[in-house]
Amino acid sequence: MKLLSFIILLFTANLINAKSVEFLPVPVNDIVRHTYYTLSYNENYEQANWVYYSLTDSMILNSGQERSNSFKMDKSVVSISAKSSDYTNSGYDRGHLCPAGDMGFSELAMQESFLMSNISPQVPDFNRGIWKELESTVRDWAKIERQLYVVTGPVFKNNKDTIGREEVVVPGYYFKIIYDPTDKPKMIAFVLPNEKSDRLLTDYAVTIDKAEQLTGFDFFSQLPDDLENKLEGVVQLSGWFAGYETPEPVATNTKRETATPDLNFYLILVAVLMVVIILVTFMSKKRRRR
Repeated sequence: MKLLSFIILLFTANLINAKSVEFLPVPVNDIVRHTYYTLSYNENYEQANWVYYSLTDSMILNSGQERSNSFKMDKSVVSISAKSSDYTNSGYDRGHLCPAGDMGFSELAMQESFLMSNISPQVPDFNRGIWKELESTVRDWAKIERQLYVVTGPVFKNNKDTIGREEVVVPGYYFKIIYDPTDKPKMIAFVLPNEKSDRLLTDYAVTIDKAEQLTGFDFFSQLPDDLENKLEGVVQLSGWFAGYETPEPVATNTKRETATPDLNFYLILVAVLMVVIILVTFMSKKRRRR
């Protein structure tokens, strides 16, 4: 029976791992992993292509860590990241991709958010204006939805300038994509110009397909194809912003969406079932002999 219990525990562990999802954009190049976010570093532009992380309600509700304001080189970047000095007197802010406001639940998370691999040059009125508004809005959504997956980064179109000795590129635009896997899954994307704006956030909502076209990355490709196609081809404001309605349900799933288990999952399942059947048969024969 101990052997049988061990097999069941092993199966359960494999089941959990099979359903554990990491929605990294594709293609995956020059990955740098930190405790609470993952990024793809672009040495040519001296900043991240994108930053990916999960944001939960508990992360926001337990926020209270004092803001670090200590920008440091990211030693995890093999090619060497940009330096804080590259931004000095440049006229551009050290703009966070994964916001410091999302990482206030622990000292380590806050410190990591100030690594220069997570920083991109932003027009001050943009960084302190509509970009800050979008970051705050996403935190409000996380408190409501309990868990969100976020991918954000620069869009290297109509770039403005280069700054510092490392020639850090000043992007023309920034994107942010948010996926809510709870209950009825939904997704929304924004592409905003790196400039001051007094317009509504909803004016910058685009389809995920459009964001993919602009960046060259495939986002949330780990989702089942039917769900991915349904979510990525439309701009869905309902469920995110008040006053908008969805003509028809975006998804009928009532469970949290995860990627479809791969072939290994089914092979493990079949193997475990066969072993259990053999053990049960053997134990039954052994009892009859007694």
